[in-house]
Amino acid sequence: MIHYFERGRSPEAPVLVLFHGTGGTERDLIPLARRISPESAILSLRGNVLENGMPRFFRRLAEGVFDEADLVFRTKEVQDFLDHAAEEYGLPRTRFVAVGYSNGANLAGSLLFHFRGSFSGAILHHPMVPLRGTTLPDLSGVPVFIGAGRNDPISPARETEELQSMLASAGADVSVHWTYYGHGLSDGEAAAAKDWFEQHFTSMDGKERSGSV
Repeated sequence: MIHYFERGRSPEAPVLVLFHGTGGTERDLIPLARRISPESAILSLRGNVLENGMPRFFRRLAEGVFDEADLVFRTKEVQDFLDHAAEEYGLPRTRFVAVGYSNGANLAGSLLFHFRGSFSGAILHHPMVPLRGTTLPDLSGVPVFIGAGRNDPISPARETEELQSMLASAGADVSVHWTYYGHGLSDGEAAAAKDWFEQHFTSMDGKERSGSV
């Protein structure tokens, strides 16, 4: 997969794995990642699917209607890539934390849905439920941050609430940060994600914690 890698300043810090939104690239979320955890290594992916020339992580049939077969295929594709990248770059696979926005958040969520140990935590900005009718793996001890907008026309509040319930039922520790904005990522939401990350992955003395998985 086309990707960007930047080695972190601290080997103890979790690795941030970035997933852009529709039409984005592997460069889009780098400023957000540096804000969330300046010490972390960054592994940022570009989606392998094109929709009218715009990169995505999986196909869709219409707005909000996922091609579920392609989603499952692409989820396995990304999981295999992350395992390979961990070996290639000498990264601790058990300390990968996802940071995704919109389509990228949906793919990151699908990884949580399909593979136990895919991430030790996840920051999902404006996600939807990636797949229904599936049994989630045990997510006990995995913290998940969801950034959501009460007025989001693409990822409505009911999607957030259902996703929160599904993840929590699998044992994840889910925190939802609500705003009254739409689908865009606000500065306040980014700040909340940083605070959440510091709470879950940074100890009181400032040293990075290991992931839970």
